[in-house]
Amino acid sequence: MISVDALDQAPTSGPSAGLSGRRRMQAFAFGGLLLVLMNFSGPAAGMIDIPVTFFLKNRMHLRSNELAVFKLWIGLPLILGFVFGFIRDRWSPFGGGDRAHLLVFGVLTALIYGSMALMSPTYAVFLGGLFVATMAFRMVSSAVYGVMNTLARRHAVSGQMSSVISMGSALPDLISFVGGGMLSQTLEGQGAVAAARILFFCAGGLMLAIAVLGVVGPKWVFDEARHDIPDVHFLRDLGRIARHWPIYPAMLIQLLWQFSPATGTVLQYHIVDHLHATDAQWGAWQGIFFGSFLPIYALYGWLSQKVALRPLLWFGFALAVFQMTPLLLVRDAVGALIAAAPMGLLGSIAQAALVDLVIRSAPRGCQGATMMLFYAFYYFSVRAGDLLGTWIYDKHGGFIPTVVVTIIVYALILPVILLVSKRLTATKDGEVMEGDGEH
Repeated sequence: MISVDALDQAPTSGPSAGLSGRRRMQAFAFGGLLLVLMNFSGPAAGMIDIPVTFFLKNRMHLRSNELAVFKLWIGLPLILGFVFGFIRDRWSPFGGGDRAHLLVFGVLTALIYGSMALMSPTYAVFLGGLFVATMAFRMVSSAVYGVMNTLARRHAVSGQMSSVISMGSALPDLISFVGGGMLSQTLEGQGAVAAARILFFCAGGLMLAIAVLGVVGPKWVFDEARHDIPDVHFLRDLGRIARHWPIYPAMLIQLLWQFSPATGTVLQYHIVDHLHATDAQWGAWQGIFFGSFLPIYALYGWLSQKVALRPLLWFGFALAVFQMTPLLLVRDAVGALIAAAPMGLLGSIAQAALVDLVIRSAPRGCQGATMMLFYAFYYFSVRAGDLLGTWIYDKHGGFIPTVVVTIIVYALILPVILLVSKRLTATKDGEVMEGDGEH
């Protein structure tokens, strides 16, 4: 444990001090494996989200706005993610650091999934079970993201770590959304109870794997992350975060970027009900969309070592303004599947650059809280966009107006980039920011 004053007065050090090529690969591989397992098994992940939402839509006949409200309720712990990140930064079970977070809350989430697997699939079971599971799961994710942010800042590899974080999300999305779409058709049929048991037992098994990795993972990774945990001064630490200007533009961009009334529940209902796609095709659409991010995410790890962050932000979000325009040309389910690929490509550089920015923006000793705040804004904005989008879709003109609103919101991101600190974005990976001991 170190004091807040020591954090604020940390001396400048070399960008990769203490991190050899072997250790760098070890950190990326270990962090990537944790992310893949986590993004497969999370309550909001496609493997769980798609079967559950289609069950509620088709078996329980929820309207689009009612489904959006359900997602909002189970998403409350996601929206309050900052709280879990703040707890991670200042406390751990038995004083065991992030290892203990992964072990204790990984097992706890697995037990919740196991309990759900033994119950009949109903609205109440999904609502209560997923709400509680999400709370336990956020402690796991806060530990994972806190460790990765700390390593990236300490060794000036925020761009490469952004690539790892982004790919660790997109790869499970690609597989689980496709698999979830197919599983949803089983969940709607006569074997609904058996399918639900398989679904939640599999998710519980993955959470147990995360708990095991918390025990056997590289000691030096957890030790480095633990070194940046300050002494506990709750009100003072909250004040430090509130006064840290660099996080504000990053969070505002995240709010605008994830506010997309045309996607989520609206797009699901539009594709299935109006374009007559199957559940599996909706899962395939999401798999193609998120999968098309992967090659650019991989490229970003190299680009970040060659190009400073600021031009990457401008170029990425200039492209992203047009991300939703392919939806205006869609007339059937096959056209929607074709449109998913260019949509993903148009948004991929922007997403990777934004994760790079938030890693650089985090105040030292508050990495977990900053990353959880970032992802809390993601879920808040997604759910808010869902609610507005379903309201427009149901009451005010259908699908096209939601696309227009989304394009306008994305265009508003460009002037916000002017507010981003030039000092934060002037360097490439491997370079230390002026006046800072970290990247």
